[in-house]
Order: sequence, then structure tokens, then C-alpha cells
Amino acid sequence: MQLWLATVLTASVTGVLTAPAVTVVVPGRQADFASAAREFGVPESVLLGVAYLESRWDANGGRPSTAGGYGPMHLVDAFPEGDTLPLDALGDPRGDDARPMSRSLADDLAASAALRTAAPRTTLPEAGRLAGVEATRLRDDPAANIRAGAALLASYQDRPSTDPVDWRGAVARYSGSDDPVAAGAFADEVFAVMEEGVQRVTDDGEFVRLDPVPSGDEGESQADPDALPTPSEELDTDAAPVDDEATADTEDQGSDTDDLDDFPAAGPKAQPAGPVTECPTTLTCEWMPAAHKRFGKKKNRDYGNHDHLSRSRAVDYIVIHDTEGSYQGIPSMIRNPKYVSWHYTIRSRDGHVAQHVPTNDIAWHAGNWDVNTRSIGIEHEGYLAKGGAWYTEAMYRSSARLVRFLADKHHVPLNRAHILGHDNVPGTSQKTVAGMHEDPGPYWDWAHYFELMNKPFKAAKNGDSIIIRPSYTANRPHFTGCVSTKAAQACPAHGAATVWLHTSPSATAPLVTDLGKHPGKPSTYSVYDHSARASTGQRYAVAGRQGDWTAIWYLGQKAWFLNPAAAPTAIPAKGPMVTPLSAGVKVYGRAYPEKSAYKSASYQPLTPLKYRIGPGQTYTVGDTITGSYYAANAFNPARHVTTTGKIRYHQIQLGHRVMFVMAKDVRMIG
Repeated sequence: MQLWLATVLTASVTGVLTAPAVTVVVPGRQADFASAAREFGVPESVLLGVAYLESRWDANGGRPSTAGGYGPMHLVDAFPEGDTLPLDALGDPRGDDARPMSRSLADDLAASAALRTAAPRTTLPEAGRLAGVEATRLRDDPAANIRAGAALLASYQDRPSTDPVDWRGAVARYSGSDDPVAAGAFADEVFAVMEEGVQRVTDDGEFVRLDPVPSGDEGESQADPDALPTPSEELDTDAAPVDDEATADTEDQGSDTDDLDDFPAAGPKAQPAGPVTECPTTLTCEWMPAAHKRFGKKKNRDYGNHDHLSRSRAVDYIVIHDTEGSYQGIPSMIRNPKYVSWHYTIRSRDGHVAQHVPTNDIAWHAGNWDVNTRSIGIEHEGYLAKGGAWYTEAMYRSSARLVRFLADKHHVPLNRAHILGHDNVPGTSQKTVAGMHEDPGPYWDWAHYFELMNKPFKAAKNGDSIIIRPSYTANRPHFTGCVSTKAAQACPAHGAATVWLHTSPSATAPLVTDLGKHPGKPSTYSVYDHSARASTGQRYAVAGRQGDWTAIWYLGQKAWFLNPAAAPTAIPAKGPMVTPLSAGVKVYGRAYPEKSAYKSASYQPLTPLKYRIGPGQTYTVGDTITGSYYAANAFNPARHVTTTGKIRYHQIQLGHRVMFVMAKDVRMIG
């Protein structure tokens, strides 16, 4: 095995760079790919492209993906046992006090278990046999995993060829999808990555590069490994195109393909039969409709699992979820009228998209009715923490294309004030704040996600605020609670898109507190507890600076995070902000109208949360809206009522979640 020089970042327990980079000699993953490609006759660019879509070349510490895949080549072993019920959707995702949801889900879902999809095809044992490697070794030995993956890919190829174009059919089969359209879409994405080129430092410190392979070029254009950057050259530890002029925008890019009957060629995708899905032409989308039916006896008549509208609705947010369960259970759940709903689901292993609810209809997904009425919800197959964090590149790329398309269609700004995680949605009242969800969690790579949408987070000149922006790969915060019920057990080290917030500029200082989430109790380092964390892309007002530390205004207090000039975890930003006009300004989880505005619907009280903000504090503004309430307590949308008031609200970044303050209570600055 060849050895390459690599740059290893030294990090503290908080996961940020604390010392200059040091140079060590480690096995080179680039060399592993080159060696495996030569051994099994696979074009190196094809092998790198497939692995990037499957794992971003990461090893993930030998832990399995949601689909049971291991290592850089995502070789699938026996499908892992786990939840088939997406825990993210439990609770009361409708979030409407006027019609709270109350039901038992287990029996209803068990009755429809036959609708579950088949588990992914197992590939790890076969790959091990082809490469002559013991199957168990393929889980935690990246080099062996790459060899076996190359052997498996080569076994799918009908005839030897050095031309990457000839490998499209084999790449499609490698996706593991039994659906030819979905398999062809996976192959398209691999060839798009090859055409763009990409480079990054992996989760275990390996620099890997795929040089651009122009569409239609024959043979390999992979650079000589001897030309790899040395540790003295600056490496971007997050994914980035090799060509400075290239972008992550692949919507208009295609790839030349051979004429294969089994796998549709690249280019605009044919939509499946039935209703036309709302997707960009470069994505294959399946129509898997959610149930909209009445159920129950007359006295307890109800309906589910979403609301039709008879008029156009305004969309302000796109909410990113993870399922906390496998894709297998999605069909049975989405078709159950007693369950809940969301607009789209994206499968992990190949980025396949299923749409369930038209975007003009209201899905019950966010746990906050005000947000539901103004948002589109997208579930991503995966777990916030279970077994590590595997959000595949195939899923990231499909999701980024979909979100950019939806944002353009519905005029949603592409920023973190409008592209929310479920963990950024506010609680509706004091009693619901503690139970709001935490997904997609700290391992969702927001910086990479926005780069794929061609909206990277960039530093502003003369910034008056900051955007959280640590290096995902180098930033490895300490978390607990990933792999054990013992809360104190540390999670495996992994890149993350979040920083810890302390009460003073010291890593040994206590974490800031969240009186809504943990009344009278300290915040924790649990991966499921965001009460003292700020996430990539979120914009905050600066409250102070001291040495390598920066303070932001957060939940009514100063919150300090390590932000050294040599390895910054935030960048300057500009934008509107507000400061309170008096002490104890109230904060709300919903932007509802005043009581006098209600004429045809029941009054929804303006219930403030426990948080208060005071003079001298400053919070960034993401939007300004007029309070409204959509009453949808009838199956027939003609009976729905919209109440619009006069109260104006500013959406602010109060803590990890966005919240609302009345415009009359604050002064706009910045």
C-alpha cells in the first residue's frame, strides 16, 4: 500500500482547531482507490464517483448507514434491525391547539405492515467473496472495503473498458435499486460528480480528489497521485469543486451514456404514471400519495392526514427532517389516514424522492401549526445519532436540488432563517417547548448542503453580525448519548455543524441554560439536546469578544463559543437586527393575530413562551410578517377560514430555534 503525506488537525474536546496542523504519514485513501481500480479494471474516476455518492469517501468508524452499508463503498450487510416507525413524526406534529391529535399509532401501523418496501439488497458478502476478503473485515477496513467494492462494481460490467461512459449500466446496478428509473438517476448523479470534480478531507483525515472528467471524454483524466497537494498547501476540509469556476449546480448538467434499455439515459427524467410530481426535471420523483380520508364514528369523527386547500397558499419555510427510521416503513405510514404527513421523503442509499402531499396543501409535520401552514416538510431517511451519522451524498444532492427547485417555485429565500431544521421550529406554548424535536441534528452538514444549492455561506465586508460556520470535518464536538442509553458515554468522534455555547469564555465554563427546554436544570452534552448549541448558517448578533472567544445574544443571555482567528468557527455577516424597547419583552412561538381580528374562527390566544429579552440585547431578524391563523377544522377545504390581523411580528434567531417578537416591542437596527 502506498503512503501519502496528510494534514491532521488537532482539536480540543469542543471539536475546534486548537493547535497548528501537524504532518504525519498515513495510508493514502487516494492510493487505495487507484490500486483497486487498476486491480479490477475499473476506471478510477468511476470508482471515486460511486464511492463519493455512497459515503463521501468516509469510513464512518466502521458503523453502518441507515441502509446497513459499511465503509467508503457502502457495502450492504444484513439490514440492521431498528425502528420502522419514524420517531420524528410522533407527538403532535399538527401542533394546533384547536384540534389536538390523540391516537394510538402502533395498532394502526401494524395492520398495514404489508405495504412496507423491501430491504436493500445485501452486497457485502458477495463483494468479500469476489475480492477474497473475509466479510467481517470489510466493515472497518477502508482499504479492503474499497477493493471489495471495486470487485463488485467490476462484476456488474458486461465487457472490459477503460472508458468511464461504458460503465453507466454497472454504476446503476451498484445503486442497489430494483427500480430502473431510480437506478438510472443514481448513475446520472455519479457521472455529474465526475464531470464537476470534487475534493475533500474525509472523516478520518484522508485527502481524496476526483478531477473533473468532461462529458464524452474517453479514457481517464485522473491526475497523477504524485501531484497531490502536500501538507504545506492549504486544503479545504469541506467538500469543494476542484475547479474554482465550477459550482455544485448540476441541474443543467448531464452525462453522455451508452444506449442501455434497462437504465434510462441521462437528461430530463420521465415522471412515473399518475399525478405529476413537483420536482425538478433532473430528479426522478415517485408519487406516493398520503391518505386524505375521514375515519371514526359520528361522535368522534376525524380525518387525516393532511389538509387540502381550495386556494393558493404562501410558503415561507422548507423544513428539513430525518425519519428516525428506515424507508421500508414509509409507504404504510404515509397511506394511513390516522397517521401524520409530510410532503416528500428522500431515500438514503440512492437519493430517490417520493412526494406524498402537493406543496399547496398543508402537511402535519413540524409540531407547530403556524409553521405547518406556511411550510413544506421533507423527511430524509436516517437517524440523528443512532450508530453514528450517515447522511449520504446521494441524499444530500437530491435534497439540495429539490429544495432549490421548491424555493424558486414558492419564492422562499435560501438562507437558514427560511430553510429550517425541525430542530429550529419553535414550540407553540410553554408546555410544548421541551418536547419539540431535535432532527436532523448536529451531524447534518448545512455548509455542504447550501454549497450544493449554489448558496454557500460567505463572509460579508464590514459585518455587523456573525454566521456560525465551523469546518465540518475539523469540528468534532464532544457529544454523549449516541450509542448507549448511558447518557455519559461519549459518541464516536465525527464532524459536526455546531458549536457549544458557554456562560463565559472558557471551555470549562458551564453551558448556557435553556429555561424553556430545561426549567431549573443545566444543559447537557447529549446529541439530542440543542439548548446550548448554535448551528452552521444561523446568524446571530455579537454580544462580545475576548481573545479567541466570541459571545452572541442567545435566549436572553450572553453565550460564548471558541472562534480563534487561525481557525474561525464563524464569519462576518450583515442583516437587520432588533433590540427591545423595554425590559421583559415577550417572545412567541406562533405569529397569531389579535383577538379582535377573529370573526369566523375561534380565537387562538397569544400565548408567550417563558423567554424574555431586554434592552441592550440584540437579535437578528429573518423575516417580518403579519399575524394570521388558518382554521382547518373541517374535511372540506371550502369550510376553512383564514384570520389575518394587524399585529406585525419579527422572526428572530433567539436561540437554536427561531421565534417571534411583536414589532411594536422592539426597534429595528442594522
